[in-house]
Order: sequence, then C-alpha cells, then structure tokens
Amino acid sequence: MLGLIGKKIGMTQVFGEDGSQIPVTVVLAGPCTVVQRKTKENDGYDAIQVAFEKAKPARLTKAQRLHYEKKGLTPFVHLKEFHTSKAEAFEVGQTLTVSAFKTGDIVDVIGTTKGRGFQGVIKRHGKHGGPASHGSDFHRRTGSIGMRTSPGRVFKNTKLPGHMGVDRVTIKNLEVVSVRPEDDVLLVKGAVPGAKNGMLVIVNRTKDFENRPELKAEKTGEKETQQQPEQQKSA
Repeated sequence: MLGLIGKKIGMTQVFGEDGSQIPVTVVLAGPCTVVQRKTKENDGYDAIQVAFEKAKPARLTKAQRLHYEKKGLTPFVHLKEFHTSKAEAFEVGQTLTVSAFKTGDIVDVIGTTKGRGFQGVIKRHGKHGGPASHGSDFHRRTGSIGMRTSPGRVFKNTKLPGHMGVDRVTIKNLEVVSVRPEDDVLLVKGAVPGAKNGMLVIVNRTKDFENRPELKAEKTGEKETQQQPEQQKSA
C-alpha cells in the first residue's frame, strides 16, 4: 500500500458540520520524492522507495550519499519503501504530495512512541500494587514471582520493571478529517504515536488510492534545472 512520510506537528480540534468537536492530529505529510523503483524482474517484488526531508551530505555515510547521487537527487534524511503493484507508473524524481489524499480516507499511521525510561510494573503494565495504608509494607513493588520448588524458576514473559517506550506502533483505521495541500498538512482524527516532530509513515488504505491521477506528480525541480542550460543553447 502506498503512503507518505511525514512529521507529527501536534494536536488540535476542529468542528464538524453538526457542531461536534473532533480531536485531530496535525501531520506534515511530504512532499516526498521517489528515489528508486523496484520491479519483479529485477528485485523479485514491486515497490517504490520514497524519501522525505533533505539532509546535509556530511551527515550521511558514503553509501547513502551515492544512493542519491547516482539518481541525480539531493540526499534525504528519511527513506521508506512502499510495496505497490503500480510501481511501473512511477518515475525516479517524481514528487508525491498530500493532494492525492481526500477527506474521509482511511489511513494507518506508524510512529515511534515516546521514551519513558526505566519504569515499574504499575506504570509499565498497569498493575494495581498493594495497599496504600501505613500498616502495609507492599505498595508499588512487583510482588512475589517465585514458584517454590516446582517449577523452581520464573516463567518467561513475566511482567517486570524495565525499559518503557521507544516502540514502533501502528494505529489503524484513522480517518482523514481535512486535507490542506497548500501547507502539505493532513488532519487525522484521533491521536498518533510519538512526540512532536517525530517521524510518521502514513499508509492510505483506501481501495482506489493507487489509481488516483494525483499520484502522477511532476518531477522535482532538481532534474529540470539540469536541463535548462541545454534548452537555452537550443534557443
């Protein structure tokens, strides 16, 4: 399924036609550039690589820089691959924007949750803990996890204190409330994982999305600028 790479701007609210209050997340989605096209003949599957947010070349490895230089593109920070049966319809250098999205589309949003550090079982797993009175010596601790002689060990996957957050989480079936192409912004109903300015992947699950003419975007200005001198000479 196709989609875009973006950033989480924050949350706000909008009002529907009936006056209902709708909580939305503001997502800066794209513009994204098609970096590579993969086909079954060459790679064994159909997909396109999409990049977002230009990067300083000095901050990338040599292999990363060459991946863009071979295609005549400037380097990008984020790179994501989308499997699609319409890979042949795209060209390297094309720009994908939010104009292909429509109000009412259903999307899946993938992000990385906020880091919470080392947490106990109450915050990490939602356990109740012990009595809060002064007579109790058991409040927010894990409690007994022993099994005595048999089986004489702690079972795997026992819910214990540990590192919390920084997990890849997918929120499915969110509705696109509004599309603002002039700002490259999507308003998605509800909350999405991650902190502000965190990277997101927005996958459009609408059936006709891959066939929309808006996906046939024009090429970026990078390759156009390379052709301008030749056009001037011919003139």
